[in-house]
Amino acid sequence: MRIDLHTHSTASDGLLAPTALIQAAHDAGLAIIALTDHDTTAGLAQASAAGDALGVTVIPGVEINTDLAGGGGEAHVLGYFLNWRDPDFQAMLGRRREERIQRGQSMVAQLQAIGIPITWEQVRRHADGAVGRPHVAAALIDLGLVDTVQAAFDTYLARGKPGYVPRVPFTPQQAVALIQQGGGVAVLAHPAYIPDLERVLADLVEVGLVGLETYYGQYDQAIITRLLDLTRTFHLIPTGGSDYHGPGIHPTPLGGQPPLPLMDYERLAAHGR
Repeated sequence: MRIDLHTHSTASDGLLAPTALIQAAHDAGLAIIALTDHDTTAGLAQASAAGDALGVTVIPGVEINTDLAGGGGEAHVLGYFLNWRDPDFQAMLGRRREERIQRGQSMVAQLQAIGIPITWEQVRRHADGAVGRPHVAAALIDLGLVDTVQAAFDTYLARGKPGYVPRVPFTPQQAVALIQQGGGVAVLAHPAYIPDLERVLADLVEVGLVGLETYYGQYDQAIITRLLDLTRTFHLIPTGGSDYHGPGIHPTPLGGQPPLPLMDYERLAAHGR
C-alpha cells in the first residue's frame, strides 16, 4: 500500500488544485494521501470529495512554519487527523494567514525600495490561498529577474537577502499546541537539517510531539537510519512523505519517497482516533 503524508496544493504553494492533486495521487497508485498545506485547510473539502470519488483516503492535515529560538533557523510541524472544521482551530489558522499577508507585503515593499518594480497584485496572482515566499518568487520570475524559484530565494528572499522579512515569532512548541487544539497529531517535518536536533526533539516531546518525518523524499539511507535511531530514542512514530508541490518544484515525485511502512501509518492513525 503506497502512502504519502506530505503534499501541497494551490490552497498554499502547490501547483495542482486539490482535486487535481488527488487525481494525480490516484494515477500514481497511492492509497492514502495527506494534504498538508501551509497554515490552511482550505483545500480539504475538495480533496476529500475527490478522494471519495476515486477511492483514495485523504488525511486532513496542515503544515505550520515556525522559527527555532536563538536564530536557529526554521522548523516545520505537520498536523494530521485534524478536526479541521472546528471554528476555534480555523480562527487560529486565520491569524497565521494574516501574518503571512503582512509579511508578503513587507517583502514587496523592501524589494521596491531597492528598485525592483514588483507589486502586491503581481504576487497575489500566484496565490490562490495562503501567501508565501514562493509566490513572491513567482512574481520575480514574471519580471524576468530570475529564472527559477530557487534563484529568487538565493538572490532576494532567503535569510540575509534584501527581500527577506522574518516571520512573527512562532515556536515549534506553539505549533504543536495549535495542532493539538485542532484535535490533531503533531509530527516534525523534514528534520534532518535542524541543528541540535536531539535537543529540539527533547523539547517537543515534552509538549506532545508524536512523530518524526523519517522517510522523506530527499533523504538517503544514511539519513533515514539516523532518524530511525532518533524515533527509538524519543519514542516517536516514523512518518513519510514526498513534500510534493507539483512538477518541477521538488525533485521527488508524488509518492516517490522511500515507502512508509504500513504499520507505522497505522500507529499514527491510532493516535488520531
